[in-house]
Amino acid sequence: MKISQLKPLIPELFLIVSVLYYWFLTPNLFNPIAIGLLAVLSYQIIKKNTTLGLVLSTVFIVLTLFMVLALISELSEFDNLNHNWKNLVIFGSLYLGLNLILAGFMFYKYLKLKMV
Repeated sequence: MKISQLKPLIPELFLIVSVLYYWFLTPNLFNPIAIGLLAVLSYQIIKKNTTLGLVLSTVFIVLTLFMVLALISELSEFDNLNHNWKNLVIFGSLYLGLNLILAGFMFYKYLKLKMV
């Protein structure tokens, strides 16, 4: 498979990598949430359903915005600006920003397909 064929799938592949990372951090191997998310994302990559793509990207955006609030809440608990605070700001902002950007691309892609 060529890179030009993978380029439109970057948001979905990023979501799969994020789900796998979440799954490996959980203490038990049988995680029905991660299995369900992987099944839905795999189905989306294979079938390219526009309605499901719009729903997935919208849920992705809402959950990321919720995580932004969680990041702000966590940052407010620090008394002083130390190394841990800086790491949380840098890596949390990069990850959540990348999530929002890719979710926006995914939403735009499936909205464009829906309009055609």
